[in-house]
Amino acid sequence: MAYESLMLDKDPPLATITLNRPDKRNALNDALRRELAAALKEIESDDAISVAILTGAGTVFCAGFDRSEFTPDPDTFGDDAKWQSGQLMHEALQAFAKPLIGAINGPALGGGFDIAAQCDVRIASDHAAFGHPEIKFGAPTLYTILSQIVGGAIARDLCLSGRRIDAKEAHRIGLVSSVVPAERLMEETQTYARLVAEAPLEALKAVKAGIVRETPFRVP
Repeated sequence: MAYESLMLDKDPPLATITLNRPDKRNALNDALRRELAAALKEIESDDAISVAILTGAGTVFCAGFDRSEFTPDPDTFGDDAKWQSGQLMHEALQAFAKPLIGAINGPALGGGFDIAAQCDVRIASDHAAFGHPEIKFGAPTLYTILSQIVGGAIARDLCLSGRRIDAKEAHRIGLVSSVVPAERLMEETQTYARLVAEAPLEALKAVKAGIVRETPFRVP
């Protein structure tokens, strides 16, 4: 499949998905949400690929949903047809049958924070940041998945306040496994991904099946 809003590079046993709207801070418009779901399905069906990496082009991982398409309204949340592609994307991320490693190259905000949280492991650039500013615009946040990573108290704080944390704090609370200089991010992430890929694919998929069962996706 040809992609317009992301890049998919395969170097077995790894595949790398790069959100590729740097001029829009890799904001998740309808097309990108659908393409991300499709790319995950493509990787899932390719037995030559054991581990996938997700990152963003430019200096931002992902600024969240593209607000130029719609303004979230708490009274009609989920009614707009465009939210359907958001559901499709989140379900594809949550059900992805292989390990997914996030190379968080810059700010991961709103929906970008959500997709980072849906990665199995996150390695952050020292330029990374995380936050849920969308709560201020009336869009509920994904609490459950985040709470399983950092614990309920911290997840409640981040989801309710919308405050932004830097890479150092993200590492302190266990949101990211390590923080590396920006210029070494992809090298370090690929090294870790190849370590994971040393295990047989069927074993990795069996572990992921357990992870998926423990982290069901629910719309806020």
